Amino acid sequence: MTTVRRCAAALAATTLLSVAVAPAAVAGGDVPASQGSTGSQGSTGSSGSSTGSASGSSSDPDASPSPAPAASAPAPSPAPVTVPPGLYGEKDPTYDGVWRQSLAMMGQFAAGVRPADQAVGWLKGQQCANGAFPAYRPDPAAPCDAKTMVDSNATSAAIQALSTLGGQGPAMTKGVEWLRSVQNKDGGWGYLPGTPTDANSTSLVIGALTTFGVRPSSVRSSEGKNAYDALVALSIPCDAGSGADAGAFAYQPDKAGKLTANDDATAAAVIGGLGKRMMAWPVQAAGPAPSCVPTADPGPERAARNGAAYLASALAATGHLDLPPMPGADDSAPLPDTGNTADAVVALTAAGYGHQATGALEWLKRNSGAWAQENGPAAYAQLIFAAHATGTDPRNFGGIDLVERLNATGPTPRPRASATAPAAAVVHGNSGRDQGMLWILGIGAVTCVGMGFLLNGRKKTQQSPQS
Repeated sequence: MTTVRRCAAALAATTLLSVAVAPAAVAGGDVPASQGSTGSQGSTGSSGSSTGSASGSSSDPDASPSPAPAASAPAPSPAPVTVPPGLYGEKDPTYDGVWRQSLAMMGQFAAGVRPADQAVGWLKGQQCANGAFPAYRPDPAAPCDAKTMVDSNATSAAIQALSTLGGQGPAMTKGVEWLRSVQNKDGGWGYLPGTPTDANSTSLVIGALTTFGVRPSSVRSSEGKNAYDALVALSIPCDAGSGADAGAFAYQPDKAGKLTANDDATAAAVIGGLGKRMMAWPVQAAGPAPSCVPTADPGPERAARNGAAYLASALAATGHLDLPPMPGADDSAPLPDTGNTADAVVALTAAGYGHQATGALEWLKRNSGAWAQENGPAAYAQLIFAAHATGTDPRNFGGIDLVERLNATGPTPRPRASATAPAAAVVHGNSGRDQGMLWILGIGAVTCVGMGFLLNGRKKTQQSPQS
């Protein structure tokens, strides 16, 4: 999901009521959570309102809105933004602090470096006692309250980032438990608790559950639905009536229930439908080009592959996706959507169709530098994800060292011992209560496999993607 969409979602969310949360507590793990000094790190939103008011509306739904200022009164000047130590980026973090920090840390992992302890501590310090993460809270020492706008996107991104570090089980467990508690009846998640399901949020939660070791299909709502059920319901059928939208995913249905293709949602849902995280590992298999296969009841993988077919078709003409036109804009010429183009490269490659993303990858190498410089750490991370998925050197991405530029936006990281994929500790359908026994069984299984390897050897198998 691009920074632009996240900021728009957060701004829109400030008109809704947020759920009340318990007092803050330090999350567990090998790096302590950082505690801010009260009042010293406050920041303001772009509108100039205080962080508290920007993070949520009044808890009284019948409260009257504040009176508008007199027409002759000058607009207040926004207070200067103080970016707290440990946070990546220089811009106001009110709407994307946790998001950009999480992506930056995952980008560093993909590039073979480990985030500084200060960066890890800042992220963990954002977690509320109930396990949820807000977009940003300026004073981690102050308890989360009803005005703390916690959301599924920040929480899911933080869980995925923490999973790359090791030793973060307590914080991840609390985050996953909170996500379980706010699942919608249709099996999906909205940006805020209680808001309608959308494809982006549901896909991010799937990634968080997967990294924690929980099968997304096992997490069911009160009506027995899971995340894949919700995601497939947002896929557009592969039939003649769908036209150019066939195979794509909608962000949400419109008021009439109609689904309209959304490139951002489609790139996210392809990864989510395959049960993968944002930082997807490459699939080294060059199968046939993806095709949109009509079926009355597609499963999540089939829906994801239909989405891949849509993305491949959308990229074919120019090598990039386009931004949707701005409402009321006179200029109808489409503008390139660099962020979602990078996400589409990751989605196609993770699905085994990397050869369909070659043109887009080359377009990114030529055209993404200025965009990433303007949008900061999350943008650099998105490009690193694309490089990582395609086996491209992120230190020479069209002549740009993405890793160096990302690292320069925050505290200096250190080299990582190995670049192996972060495996989930346990795959389970319940909470972490059974992890101890499963770990014992897992250790025994690994021992047996190792002995068998020494005695007989084993051949690796490789699964080719479906059409």
